[in-house]
Amino acid sequence: MSEHKPEKPRKHHADGQGLSRRSFLTTAGTAGVIAALDGRNLMAQSPSSDSPQVDDRVGTEPVTLRVNGEEHRLRIDPRTTLLDCLRETMALTGTKKGCDHGQCGACTVHVNGRRVNSCLSLALMHDGEEITTIEGLGTPDALHPMQAAFVEHDGYQCGYCTSGQIMSAVALLKEPCGPDDTAVKELMSGNICRCGAYPNIVAAIQQVRRTA
Repeated sequence: MSEHKPEKPRKHHADGQGLSRRSFLTTAGTAGVIAALDGRNLMAQSPSSDSPQVDDRVGTEPVTLRVNGEEHRLRIDPRTTLLDCLRETMALTGTKKGCDHGQCGACTVHVNGRRVNSCLSLALMHDGEEITTIEGLGTPDALHPMQAAFVEHDGYQCGYCTSGQIMSAVALLKEPCGPDDTAVKELMSGNICRCGAYPNIVAAIQQVRRTA
């Protein structure tokens, strides 16, 4: 009776003859990141105006949005929120989608100078109105004073809520607000920072209020 010998485990070589589970996942993950970055770049470079094939889509409605000083003539699904129109149609992704229920303030933009939760507002409602997003507030070379103050006071951590916080803070400058921190906190209560950078945010706002 012959003695059965167990097979030796196969070795995975680094020269490409064998592919381990670890190397497969590493390769797949790297490819996924590259694909995501390529998609993001393509989205950022896509034109905001309608292409010819979009004009004749059944069920769409024409709308003219003035965003950051530029006029955009679009045809969109009448159910499209202002948030989704800005992000998906116009590639203005600085405005963030957080709760999508008007509870976190991450999607705050200005409409005719007043702050609005863009996730709760249909794009068609703002035909011809002036809309300002975080992209239209300042540039890396010429920051808005509120943006500069947020940087100086570390008014952000993960940064996801920051654009909405800044848009609300800029609107607050033109709203009735008491001089103390408590009044600022009350008017900023619609903007949630899950990282808890509230003291820094208030300090940034108060600095701009003092110098405005």
